[in-house]
Amino acid sequence: MEKEIRIGTSGFSFPDWKGVIYPEKISSAKMLEFYSKYLGFNAVEINSTYYQMPTSKIFQSMVNKTPQDFVFVVKAFKGMTHDPFDNRLERRPDSDQVKEYFSQFKEAIKPLLESNKLGAVLVQFPVFFYPSKDSIEYILQTKDLLSDIPVVVEFRNNSWAHERYFKFLEENNIALCAVDEPKIPRLMPLVDRVTCSIAYLRCHGRNPNWFNVSVSERYNYNYSEQELREIERVAQLMMQKARVSFIFFNNCHAGYAAKNAMRFAELLDVPLGKQDLF
Repeated sequence: MEKEIRIGTSGFSFPDWKGVIYPEKISSAKMLEFYSKYLGFNAVEINSTYYQMPTSKIFQSMVNKTPQDFVFVVKAFKGMTHDPFDNRLERRPDSDQVKEYFSQFKEAIKPLLESNKLGAVLVQFPVFFYPSKDSIEYILQTKDLLSDIPVVVEFRNNSWAHERYFKFLEENNIALCAVDEPKIPRLMPLVDRVTCSIAYLRCHGRNPNWFNVSVSERYNYNYSEQELREIERVAQLMMQKARVSFIFFNNCHAGYAAKNAMRFAELLDVPLGKQDLF
């Protein structure tokens, strides 16, 4: 079985990467091309789709700017994962509005499917998403609504960190997203469990003030060499169990994610397909 290892960052378009990761005067329109061609990453996780429903036009543009073997993972829109479980909103998991969001999302990612550049859809549930019969049903409904698209589920609440829930994902061919994040109450621990042919690891950083800072500041964290080596040992175990392994760094503040991802590739002895600028 030929194995794939794909390393990248959670997003690629950040103003504070200019002069740090990207050339200082690069335009936003050139960032993805630079990311894939000159940094050499073979995958990217698109997070902006959580905040705003994407369009097929956006993804067609991304397809055109990346090499043939480049792969995208797209994060599900918040109306599909968070809003249905927010008691302050009227939307419920079985509402027509939620089903419409799934339909719009699938339409938007068609260019990725048609070009064989879609690796998976990342479905990240909120910290207030607890295990229950309804939650289990919703995960199954999510998989059903996304049809044959590979689904990766990320839990934020540590009540899901039990073998019975990992087994549930395994039985339904749903990938578990392993997370490296601060070791504080409520959040998930880092586990090497792989529940289907896809291994998926997201590194968020270890900011101890996770719940007390803005979202952008939450990911202001630069992994140390020792921390990267700790995570590398977990990644090695995961990679042994999977056909395709995705490893993304989400600590995108000030270019830390790109720097950490490049170093992580070195630790795994996975060459990045970098091209010289000149």
